[in-house]
Amino acid sequence: MQEGQLMALLDGIKNSSDLKRLPLADLPALAGEVRRLIVEGVSRTGGHLSSSLGATDLILALHYVFDTPRDRIVFDTGHQAYAHKILTGRAPLFPTLRAFGGLSGFLKRSESIHDVWEAGHSSTALAAAAGFETIRVAQGGKGRTVALVGDGSLNSGLSFEALNFLGQRSDLAPIIVLNDNEMSISENVGTFAKLLTSMRTSKSYRTAVKRSRRLPRFLHVWKDKLAMMLRQLASNTTIFDDFGFKYFGPIDGHDMKKLVRSLEMAKNLNRPCVLHVVTQKGRGYQPAEDDRIGSWHGVKPFDPFTGLPKTKKAENIHSWSSIVSDWLMRRADQGKPFKVVVPAMVAGSELVAFQAKYPDRLIDVGICEAFAACFSAALALNGMPVFAPIYSSFLQRAYDQVNHDVCRQNLHVVFGIDRAGLVGEDGDTHHGVFDVSYLGHLPNLTIVQPADAAQATRLLDYAFDVATGPVAVRYSNASQELLDDRGGEPVLTPSWRRITSEGKINLVAYGDNLRRMAALVAKHELPVRLYDARFLKPLDLSCVAEICRSGLPTLVLEDVVEAGGLASMMTSAAFATGLPVSDFHVIALPDRYIEHGKVDELYRLYGLDDASMLLRIQTLIQSK
Repeated sequence: MQEGQLMALLDGIKNSSDLKRLPLADLPALAGEVRRLIVEGVSRTGGHLSSSLGATDLILALHYVFDTPRDRIVFDTGHQAYAHKILTGRAPLFPTLRAFGGLSGFLKRSESIHDVWEAGHSSTALAAAAGFETIRVAQGGKGRTVALVGDGSLNSGLSFEALNFLGQRSDLAPIIVLNDNEMSISENVGTFAKLLTSMRTSKSYRTAVKRSRRLPRFLHVWKDKLAMMLRQLASNTTIFDDFGFKYFGPIDGHDMKKLVRSLEMAKNLNRPCVLHVVTQKGRGYQPAEDDRIGSWHGVKPFDPFTGLPKTKKAENIHSWSSIVSDWLMRRADQGKPFKVVVPAMVAGSELVAFQAKYPDRLIDVGICEAFAACFSAALALNGMPVFAPIYSSFLQRAYDQVNHDVCRQNLHVVFGIDRAGLVGEDGDTHHGVFDVSYLGHLPNLTIVQPADAAQATRLLDYAFDVATGPVAVRYSNASQELLDDRGGEPVLTPSWRRITSEGKINLVAYGDNLRRMAALVAKHELPVRLYDARFLKPLDLSCVAEICRSGLPTLVLEDVVEAGGLASMMTSAAFATGLPVSDFHVIALPDRYIEHGKVDELYRLYGLDDASMLLRIQTLIQSK
C-alpha cells in the first residue's frame, strides 16, 4: 500500500447521504479507499483491524440501501464498524481513533446519531434489534431494523434467546445480516460454526451458482434473484427457517452488486429474514487475510508496509498473559492433570503455543463465558482441576455461574482474570475495574493478585496445590521484566507481605501498583510502611489489625472502583472486629464508567500516577 494516497471518492463523502449519490459501479473503488484509511489509521493507533476490513463492502452496501438513522443498523460488538464511522462524517477524526478525547474504538451514541446502539461485548445485537422493532411496531414507526452480527457472536446463548423471541413474533420484521467470515476472534468453534460451513459449501449452493451463470443474456438483470431462488429450492430448510426467519444466502460479501440487490430485496420484504453474507476477514491487507489465529483481530501500532510492530518488545519483557501461559506449560510438562477452558480468547490469553502442544488439555468453548464457568464447575466436580482464563470485563457475563455454580458449591475452579484494572484504549466496555467488587462478597472464593512473575508462580501454585475451593487470580494487561519467576518461599496461607518495616504512614497496594509504589518509595527514600495486599480475599486480618493499631495515616491504592474494593473490605473488617479506623485515605476510581485513553493518561486523570501519588504520600508524611 502507498501511504498518503488521495482519497478521490472518500473526500466527497461527508455523511452517508452523500454515498447514495454515487453510481453503484463506484462503490468497489470507494471500499478500497475506506480500507486504506482504516489500515493507515489503525497502524498508528492500534485497534480492531481484520473484522473492519472484512466488513467494509457490506457496510458500504448497507448505507447505500438503508437510510440511517431512520433505518437502524445495530452492530454486534461494534469492533467491525470502522467503515460505518468513516461513512457517517467521522473520516476527518479517524486519526484520533482510541486516543484520549478522540473517537471510541466502538460505537458511541454521543459521537453520532447514526450510532443507535453501543456495545463492546458480543451477542447483544439481536436482543437490541428485538427491542427496537417492538417499539417501532407499537408506535407505528417507519424504517427498518438491521442487526449486523458476526465474529462468532451467534454462538452465544443471548443470540439464541433473541432468535427464539423473534421467531414467535410475526409482527416484527428485523433484518439479520450474518457476516460470516469463517472466524470468531480466531478460528470459529462449535456446532453452529460447522452448520454455517455446511451451508456455505453445500453441493446445492455450488450447483445453484453454476446454474445461475448459465442463464440466457436477456435474463441477466434477474440473475441474482433467480440464483437466490435456485439456492433456496436446492437447499434443505436451515436453522433460521426453523426459527421463523426467511433465509437468503450464502451471498458473496465482496460482490457489491449482489450485496446491494440482496439488501434491497430484504428491505422490501415485510417479514423477518436472515441474509447470510460470506466475507473474508482482513480483506485488502495481506497479513490480515493470511491470519488464522487472531493476531490481526486486535493490534497495536504497526508498520503498514511490513506488518511489523512499530515498538519492538524490549529484551526479557513479558506480558502477564505470557507469564501465566508459561506457568501452565510447565505444569503440563510435569504431567499434572488439569484442563484449560477458554471462551474464544486463545490468542489474547497467549495460549496458542499451549494449545498447539497440548490440544487435549485446552477447550475453546467460543464466546460463551457463562457456559465456560458452568462447564468448568462440572469438570471440577468430577475431580478435574480447571484453569479458566477470562478477561475481567467479560467475566461479568458469567456472574451467576461463578456465584451459583462454582462458589456456592465450593468447587476448585481457578479463574485467570486477565486484563484486570484499566486496559487503556478499548475504554469503558473493557476496563477490568469491577471484578473485585462483584466477586469480593462471594463466599468460598479466594482472590489474589501477584506483583511480579515470581509471586505469580507462587500464587498459582497456591491456587492449584493448596486451595481446595474457587480461586480468582487477577493480572493486568501490562508487561514487566522477567527476572526470576520461580524463586521465593511457597505461599501456604492467605497472607500479606510488609515490604518496608518502618515509616510515618501505611501504604497498601497490590499487583502492578505494588511494584510501582515499591520503586517510588525506594527512589525518593520515603518513610513509608509498604504492604503487599496480595490476598484481597480473604484479608490478612493480622496485617489489617497491625495497620489500624499503628496510629499512622493509611493510604490504600487500587485501580478499581472504590465501592467494594480492598479499602472498603479493610474498613468493614475493622469495624466488624472493633479495630480503630481513623486517618484512612483511598485512591481508587470513582463511581463512573472510565473513558478510553492510554493507561498512563487515565492514571494522571484520576490521580493514580507516580507524580500524584508522590505528592499525596509527602502530604500525609508532613501531616504527622
